[in-house]
Amino acid sequence: MIERKRILILAPHTDDGEFGCGATISKLVETNEVYYVAFSACQKSVPPPFDADILLDEVTKATKILGIETENLILLDYDVRTFNYRRQDILDDILKIKKEISPDLVFMPTRNDIHQDHFTITNEGIRAFKFCSILCYELPWNNYSFNTSCFVSLEEKHLQRKCDALSEYKSQAHKPYANHDFIRSLATVRGVQSGHRYAEAFELIRWII
Repeated sequence: MIERKRILILAPHTDDGEFGCGATISKLVETNEVYYVAFSACQKSVPPPFDADILLDEVTKATKILGIETENLILLDYDVRTFNYRRQDILDDILKIKKEISPDLVFMPTRNDIHQDHFTITNEGIRAFKFCSILCYELPWNNYSFNTSCFVSLEEKHLQRKCDALSEYKSQAHKPYANHDFIRSLATVRGVQSGHRYAEAFELIRWII
């Protein structure tokens, strides 16, 4: 019997994990224990007429569709666009989560993500998990470059679950990248690059065997 691994997703904001590696999450939960940490529900940037806390409900529904157990969803309360001022607090929280979960593999945004919150999570995440395997996911609208050094092959069911999960984010549906055509197109491109029908690409930071 293959040993189940513990996998941790670091999402600066609710929905980042789904956009960056939602289909991979859907695949990994089939044989592994997956945890998802969202550092902010972006209450200050939720558009009207939605309630300020709507993203807390949306991320709960979305991660459930991907197959993440409710008790494995961790929601923190940092204000959006202020992470760089709270680097030590964030590192302390990450270290606490590391101690509790002891993951084998950690996903986080790429080091070339220009969003200040994403950049902070990745820098503190690499610092905290320097003795762990790390893969960085892509969010093309924030990435000025992306090194496709790792691919996860996907089946239709994994990609569909990603689309279904993202459909729960009604408050984010106005964004140009929040549509199934874009999501499927990117998965198709990454699939062609890796010799599969669909795939998600990652930047390899560290791989420990």
